[in-house]
Amino acid sequence: MVRLILSGVVALVGLLPLLAGAAQVRDVRVWEAPTHTRVVLDLSGATEYKAFPLRAPNRLVLDLAGTGAVAGLGQSVKPGELVTALRHAPRGGGLRLVLDLSQKIDYETFLLPPAEQYGHRLVIDLNKPGSTLSPRAASQGQASGTSITRAVPTKKDFVVVLDPGHGGEDPGANGPRGTQEKRVVLEIARRLKQKIDAEPGMRAELTRSGDYFLSLRQRIAKARALDADLFVSIHADAFKSPKAHGSSVYVVSQRGATSEAARWLAAKENASDLIGGVSLDDKDDVVRSVLIDLAQNATIEDSLTLGQHLVSSLKGVGPLHKSTVQQAGFVVLKSPDIPSVLVETAFISNPEEERKLRSGGHQTLLASALLDGIRRYRHELPQFSTLAESDGETPGQTPGPSRIKHVVSRGDTLSALAQRYNVSLAVLRRNNPGSSRLLRVGDVLIIPERRDG
Repeated sequence: MVRLILSGVVALVGLLPLLAGAAQVRDVRVWEAPTHTRVVLDLSGATEYKAFPLRAPNRLVLDLAGTGAVAGLGQSVKPGELVTALRHAPRGGGLRLVLDLSQKIDYETFLLPPAEQYGHRLVIDLNKPGSTLSPRAASQGQASGTSITRAVPTKKDFVVVLDPGHGGEDPGANGPRGTQEKRVVLEIARRLKQKIDAEPGMRAELTRSGDYFLSLRQRIAKARALDADLFVSIHADAFKSPKAHGSSVYVVSQRGATSEAARWLAAKENASDLIGGVSLDDKDDVVRSVLIDLAQNATIEDSLTLGQHLVSSLKGVGPLHKSTVQQAGFVVLKSPDIPSVLVETAFISNPEEERKLRSGGHQTLLASALLDGIRRYRHELPQFSTLAESDGETPGQTPGPSRIKHVVSRGDTLSALAQRYNVSLAVLRRNNPGSSRLLRVGDVLIIPERRDG
């Protein structure tokens, strides 16, 4: 009898978590970005849920089955541009959470399993009207067939897109004193942007200007939309040993580039951007693959050149972890037509380097070194070098013996012209920066004749 009573008590105790809520919402975090707002619910365990919008007034309702909430949940959430308030109450043995919204929005919701410092999470992405690339779609590659609208500047600056790594609920690495990578790299990027903007004919743009999440492919898409000439992703490394130290520079590996080619081949309207704006619809898979490979190889060549200049410049700031440019399959470096590098500025896991990274003075030194490397790369380009400028041909003059003109006709592509005139695609793009994205019938290209021997 005693055993029966005890077993009944044990069974009842086992049911208590279900009666009280199999999971709890422990915290709510809200991250505002220019194109979207991300709301993250931190959960003590997995849960089932459903979400639906309501109008007049605009709300998003989430019903979480068998779930409770900690006391004071949402009290720290301040009114924002999209989410004006957050309310919750028990409902049907679970929890109903309501987001009051300032306007009608598109939304996406998904659950994330535990990872690193985080447990289970329910993520709600609220996309502003007119925003075509959501973080979720971009991270899953669902936007691979979406055309990207590019900025059309009235005057072509040399555009450097700076990408501070991580952001929002993704803090990146943490130092021994709690320094977050996402904050340090944003400060370095801001300082570097100021320096680049002060250079004649140069302009810098940031992929993120605040503390919010962007998927890796969103960062690539933004660089392409800004018609970037360079893409520089800024990070701070970490390792299990606190003794690891020094800077490193990475470009995409050939293997990573090859996997990316398959994505672009599936997105014909985007892939056409890479070879001079000519439609690929009438090309077979082999021709399309060759054309994209040519574009990628030229980009990797340029990326390596930029990386070498950055490595050389970073030597003056501190020790190098790797003395040569490294290659890896980082997603953020996979834009097939923009020279791209990833800079690990230091090891934030090293106490001494963490101390330096927290220093505004050291952040400025790093920014100056990066500017120096970018400036060296730019000055090597024919249209910016002293030699190219002194070779200058005035309007109406016949080109000199080392340069010829080509008038674009229907069907011309940069890749085909590079083969025709026996020059590299990189050299052709450098000599014609205004035509590196789209060729138009009647455009005049300057083609340097190849010097052999």
